Amino acid sequence: MIEIGGQPFALTDPRVIAVLAGALLIVILLWLLIATVRRAGRAAEAAGQIGTVSKAVEALAQGQHELGGRIASVSESQQTGQAQIVAAMEARLAEVQAQVADRLHQTALHSARTLNDMQEKVNETLAGSSKQTATSLTQLTERLAQIDKAQANIEKLSGDVLGLQDILSNKQTRGAFGEIQLNDIVSKALPRDSYTLQATLSNGKRADCLIHLPNPPGPIVIDAKFPLEAYEQLRAATSDAEKAAAGRALRAAVKTHITAISERYIVEGETADGALMFLPSEAVYAELHANFAEVVREGFAARVWIVSPTTCMATLNTMRAVLKDARMREQAGAIRKELALLHADVDRLGTRVGNLDRHFGQAAKDIEEIKISAEKAGKRAHRLDAFDFEELAPEEPAQVVPLGSPATGPSS
Repeated sequence: MIEIGGQPFALTDPRVIAVLAGALLIVILLWLLIATVRRAGRAAEAAGQIGTVSKAVEALAQGQHELGGRIASVSESQQTGQAQIVAAMEARLAEVQAQVADRLHQTALHSARTLNDMQEKVNETLAGSSKQTATSLTQLTERLAQIDKAQANIEKLSGDVLGLQDILSNKQTRGAFGEIQLNDIVSKALPRDSYTLQATLSNGKRADCLIHLPNPPGPIVIDAKFPLEAYEQLRAATSDAEKAAAGRALRAAVKTHITAISERYIVEGETADGALMFLPSEAVYAELHANFAEVVREGFAARVWIVSPTTCMATLNTMRAVLKDARMREQAGAIRKELALLHADVDRLGTRVGNLDRHFGQAAKDIEEIKISAEKAGKRAHRLDAFDFEELAPEEPAQVVPLGSPATGPSS
């Protein structure tokens, strides 16, 4: 940076570089001029060259003066342009500041509106959340009430299960349980007059249920047995020795029941030649048929058939069909008698229908004759109504019937 006449100029400015180059050229020319003057004495023709150089120097001085004016003009133009640029920049800066302020204001308003909207949404969300929370709490309360109710039912069921375990743990109550289940099945499958509960046989033995089947096969006994202890031992056994011992106990218990039923409830001439042993547990029944088939076969040999609740219901339904067929045979005579009476009733009905048909025919004939008489009487009445008395000739008075009282006779 250099300063000329109080005006600063940058060394990188092209105009300054041009001026410096011109000044350097002048210095070189002066140096050449001096060298030429020194050689003036060497040759006469040097004088002419000096004059030319002087003119050149004068022209160079004039060019330098013009260059200085141009530099001053450029400097003034630069100052004017800088002032205009500064004014334009200040105006643009003011405009930008105004725009920035406007945008800031708009941004603030938008932020305020957005904040209000967000606050409203948050309030709505909080209100909805509060409502949902209240609803959820209500539902939770209801579900807790249902859970409490279910818990009470579970506790009641647990008590019932414990009561059932207490019942099944005692042989006497377990026998009563089997009898009650048998009574329920029989009462649902058979008519009330087709069986007897706790029936006493001629040998003094009392059976749980006696089904009154016709001969053959005759009345058949159903006795309820429940070998629960041996079965529970078998289920609880863990070793082979325990399983074998429990199996022997279950086999012995079932055989004992089969023998007792065969000896007590099969009476020749009084009952059927077989009896049913009712097991009130499907699990015990399945265990016998799955793993103790020889015991089931021994029951067949002793004419004692083992049944579970399901198979007992099926057997009783078969017995119901047998009872129905037997009762139909018993009522065959009454049915024939009723059919004969029905045939006589049908004959009498046919005769009476024929009589009624004849009566209807006679009545139709009488009505037809009445219609004919009515038509004739109508025609005669029409002719009498259209009759004109003035058309009678005066010379025929004898044909006119005189009108008179019915009580007055003809004059003499």
